Amino acid sequence: MTSGTPARPAPFGRAVCAMITPFAADGALDLDGAQRLAERLVDEGCDGIVLSGTTGESPTTSDAEKADLVRAVVEAVTGRAKVTAGVGTADTAHTTELARAAEKAGADGLLVIPPYYSRPPQDAVEAHFWAIADSVGVPVMLYDIPGRTGVRIEPETMLRLADHPRIAGVKDCAYDLLGSQRVLARTELAYYAGCEEFILPLYAVGGTGFVSTVANAAPRQLRSILDAFDAGDTDGAARAQRRALPLIELMMASGLPGAVTAKALLAALGRPSGPMRAPLLPAGLEEARGLLAEYERLAAA
Repeated sequence: MTSGTPARPAPFGRAVCAMITPFAADGALDLDGAQRLAERLVDEGCDGIVLSGTTGESPTTSDAEKADLVRAVVEAVTGRAKVTAGVGTADTAHTTELARAAEKAGADGLLVIPPYYSRPPQDAVEAHFWAIADSVGVPVMLYDIPGRTGVRIEPETMLRLADHPRIAGVKDCAYDLLGSQRVLARTELAYYAGCEEFILPLYAVGGTGFVSTVANAAPRQLRSILDAFDAGDTDGAARAQRRALPLIELMMASGLPGAVTAKALLAALGRPSGPMRAPLLPAGLEEARGLLAEYERLAAA
């Protein structure tokens, strides 16, 4: 591999942060804070930002807030990073409306989940994604996260969806590395690790990069995994992955949602964050102290 060159095209960026949605103290959308946070993320190595995903508390933001957020972040980072808008809902018609609104607001791409709760069979999942991709002119990233949606995008379905000219990538949270490799071997879909412990394993078999919650606080450290691998330093990449693991575990496997831990850590670092929107509750003081201590250990490594 040529030094500094990703293995595959990166239509949504390569080191991508699943950004929190900052709120003001009164719970209103904090667009200035969103711009400042996005600029910092790009300065520290992110070349892509995902808005209104799981970490962005998308179930609790309005359609208008989602569009306003896209406009604000695009204004802040245009030309420096790709901005992908989460538009997933349980309703194909509503998702289509959000997709068109995000494109109009300036999003470079869209992140779309399978419809949740109704648990559609695979032919309906395929039809849902095809309809969304047909309705817009920007690339679509499929979000395979059955632990939250209750619906898997099966590898065979991925293979068929790859035929759509605007379905360009996958955020992979399926915990099925074998299935991911089957799709990677037979398509040009850009695969992104959505679970940080898989950043290096997925990248090593042809993935494109990551879409990360932990990157809200540690973008430079996560990007170093990709950079070391691209430079041919596989041992260094493995060390970087292992160094980040304690913070990954604390943020993503401690029993608290990633949005909660990310906001707690960002607040402790004095960066834009703000309160959670119900039904989520903020992390406790002890959890916030633990997150900050682990971050400081990683930053000092």
